[in-house]
Amino acid sequence: MRRGSAFEVLRAFFVLGVSSFGGPVAHLGYFRKAFVEERGWLSAEDFGAIISLCQFLPGPASSQAGLCIGVKRAGLLGGLAAWLGFTLPSALLMVLAALLDQRLSAYPVMHDVVHGLQLAAVAVVAQAVYQMAITLCPDTPRRALALLAAAILALLPNTAGQLTVLLIGGAIGWLALDDSTLVRHREKRRLAREFDEPGAAPRGHGAALICLALFVGLLGLAFAVPRTGLVGLAASFYRSGALVFGGGHVVLPLLRDAVVVPGMISPQLFLAGYGVAQAMPGPLFTVAAFLGQVIDGPVGAVVALLAIFAPGLLLVAGALPYWEVWRQRSHISAVVKGLNAAVVGLLGAALVNLFTLSTVQGPWDFPVIIGALTLLTMGKARPILVVLFCAGAGALF
Repeated sequence: MRRGSAFEVLRAFFVLGVSSFGGPVAHLGYFRKAFVEERGWLSAEDFGAIISLCQFLPGPASSQAGLCIGVKRAGLLGGLAAWLGFTLPSALLMVLAALLDQRLSAYPVMHDVVHGLQLAAVAVVAQAVYQMAITLCPDTPRRALALLAAAILALLPNTAGQLTVLLIGGAIGWLALDDSTLVRHREKRRLAREFDEPGAAPRGHGAALICLALFVGLLGLAFAVPRTGLVGLAASFYRSGALVFGGGHVVLPLLRDAVVVPGMISPQLFLAGYGVAQAMPGPLFTVAAFLGQVIDGPVGAVVALLAIFAPGLLLVAGALPYWEVWRQRSHISAVVKGLNAAVVGLLGAALVNLFTLSTVQGPWDFPVIIGALTLLTMGKARPILVVLFCAGAGALF
């Protein structure tokens, strides 16, 4: 692939950042059309390898894929340019939404609109649970693993429970979900030569190790520092970003534990921010900018945004040089299957939590949720239309 400039990458991803609605799966479709079909920045095989890496690692898949494309096009600066261009439009809109909420909260109708946004969040998460269950739990063992994950989270509804579920899912995947045939002896020898022979370190080996070391070091600090002030805010969002498997929707319970349980933000305002994020282009993780703005102003928005994205981006930058060697090994694929099934259970528990946070306040809320689900599934409506529908319904009813 011909090398390009960081500015070229920034411009391309900024256009996508203001126009890519629909969540991470839709984002990846936009990326393929823009960079494989239209610009020819990478081959379909390279694009597929990037997607497989981003599905394996925790973090926001579309943002991680964008960083990989930017790195392959223009090096590390290209990767940073891709993330900035794709993230900045949505982040600025989320900060503006937080400011408007604080200015307009005195008007009674705004409380009704916020409630409508909370109902939109319920509909979007319900659709995500259904779609992920179909694609990630196609057989009985994985359905059972998802139910086990949900049961564990009912007993341990906190970050420790979520981490336990992911560890169990990965372990069961490793032990019981490897249904592939044995890799041929010749292929094993080729992989071993690529990874183990002296001088066979992949390009970017040094920078990759630095990124992985930073990820581990910052994660240790995130669990060790006091949970107060800007440092505590950064630690909370870094922990949330580091433990997200399965896409942006799964960050909901992690962020709830990080900011709602300690009392940094009310459950209602938290869900309002999550609902607003559905209407925005770009990555769902920019909900962190909304929460940071509400908690500690513009500085809090910047800190929360950088902290929640940092672990996923460091991981993918560190793993990218090695992925082509490792991704063909059957037991790695089996671990991913187990993780994905556990994620379905985690997201199902998150859906139950939405109801326990007083989201549904009366009988009129159910028709609104059903209408939003109908728009999402049968009507194939964009999330922004569903959010507008729910906000209007909240104001009317």
